[in-house]
Amino acid sequence: MSDIGKSITQFIIEQQRLHQNSTGEMSGLLNDIVSACKKISHLVNRSGIIGIDGVAGSENIQGEKQKKLDIITNDVMVDHLNWTGHLAAMASEEIENIIQIPANKPKGQYLIAFDPLDGSSNIDINLSVGTIFSILRCPEDIAEPTVEHFMQQGTKQVCAGFCVYGPTTMMILTTGQGVNGFTLDRDVGEFILTHPDMMIPKDTAEFAINMSNQRFWEAPVQRYIDECLQGEDGVREKNFNMRWVASMVAEVYRVLTRGGIFMYPLDNKPTTQGGKLRLLYEANPMSFIVEQAGGISSTGYERIMDIQPESVHQRVPVVLGSKNEVERIISYHKKT
Repeated sequence: MSDIGKSITQFIIEQQRLHQNSTGEMSGLLNDIVSACKKISHLVNRSGIIGIDGVAGSENIQGEKQKKLDIITNDVMVDHLNWTGHLAAMASEEIENIIQIPANKPKGQYLIAFDPLDGSSNIDINLSVGTIFSILRCPEDIAEPTVEHFMQQGTKQVCAGFCVYGPTTMMILTTGQGVNGFTLDRDVGEFILTHPDMMIPKDTAEFAINMSNQRFWEAPVQRYIDECLQGEDGVREKNFNMRWVASMVAEVYRVLTRGGIFMYPLDNKPTTQGGKLRLLYEANPMSFIVEQAGGISSTGYERIMDIQPESVHQRVPVVLGSKNEVERIISYHKKT
């Protein structure tokens, strides 16, 4: 019998039953996240009507101008997760320091790092945005987690996922046993399994990169893109399409559904930052999902999930997607 049509709640509980020693805490945490993402989906959908689109007039820790929805969605995530007893602490793109669970609330065994509204620059032009999250285990017997406890390699993730708020709202989820996609049925207010066992094709003829940064790229990326642009007249002997949405959730969702490669590579513009995308709550969770779907995620020089984090808001280059294309770019980096 096909699992298609199951609610995400049923799916999570059935996955929990596969683990004899499961306490149900992870299932509870995932349901908390699902609830928060439903609220965010509603707010994104009505942002123009209720006047919460536009710039907030402040900056986050990265020095980026915050949208009103950046702040609001961060509050939604915190408010849905800080009282249920499933988390020991949180980290958010929008907050400089880690977020502690209130002293009068119960604590759990997990840590979460999240980007509450990825691609928020797209809000005012009605393009897709999303939420990304990564779940880690908190070391045992730690009553007050610190930044140090979040400094775990991506291979230590126990769950990762993202929501994309587009024409439909979808949640993509992995617990290390493949990748599944759920679509929000607004009539019943439930995420329904619509894309089971998602797999990324090994080959592709589509790439996504911000071409306005071309003059800043390193030689291996310059070479790869030049070959793609030459099309069937060049060494690749086939034509490529280019896509760029400026929303990581939308780019990765496209890669998951039809293949492709997404790149925000190292260049000589943000080298002092180490890259553009944040390791803990963007690159690591997306890498976990992509690898579970048969793809590869790399900086060009090393596997992203093998990187030892050094700070909560650390940035890294990202090259992820279809296996054969990412391996080609990695080989170009090795040659230089």
